[in-house]
Amino acid sequence: MRSLLTLFALLCALPALANAQNPGQGDAAPAPTVISPIFGQLVMFTLPSDFVTVFEQPTAGSYIREAVLKGETVDKWSQMITVTGAKGLAEKPGMAAQYFAAQLAAGFQKACPTTFAVKPLGPTSISGEDAFVAIASCGKVGASAEQHSETALIVAIKGKTDVYTVQWAERTPSNAENLTIDESKWKSRLDRLAPIRLCPIVPNEKPPYPSCVSK
Repeated sequence: MRSLLTLFALLCALPALANAQNPGQGDAAPAPTVISPIFGQLVMFTLPSDFVTVFEQPTAGSYIREAVLKGETVDKWSQMITVTGAKGLAEKPGMAAQYFAAQLAAGFQKACPTTFAVKPLGPTSISGEDAFVAIASCGKVGASAEQHSETALIVAIKGKTDVYTVQWAERTPSNAENLTIDESKWKSRLDRLAPIRLCPIVPNEKPPYPSCVSK
């Protein structure tokens, strides 16, 4: 099962409606950056070296790519790093990165209304584009046999025409109470994903996309 925020990102993208490089335990030394053409722009970030890509699905209107710790799977994982894209969503009236992040958090809350917690880290700019960072958490979610806690860092970015997210989710044993969000831990993980960057797609340019790497 993929992360809750991934599911909600895809659901939010549906009404509006490339490849990972370098496979990558949660907080080890970072690997080289990965860059993918996702709809109208290149999306770049750092995938830690102990993660490996296990799933990728591009469609006409949405894109998703998931990586988990080496030895884990897309169905059984403790940490997952996900990239999503929603084609054309940035052109929707009123769309902003903060609004999209809030929609994701609201969906997250529906999965665990009594154990939900959220900590906005605030607006930022990524490659000159509107972006917003937040942490959402469920103390207890899932069927009784597979109940767990899930916390996720989400970076929402409103690109030129599309909306993107970069997410880092973690599962731990279920907790009947609201989880205390360790802000310093998740800020450290955000740093490990850096640099997060959007770049123009240069016609005929091939991987490793030097025009984006050199910025």
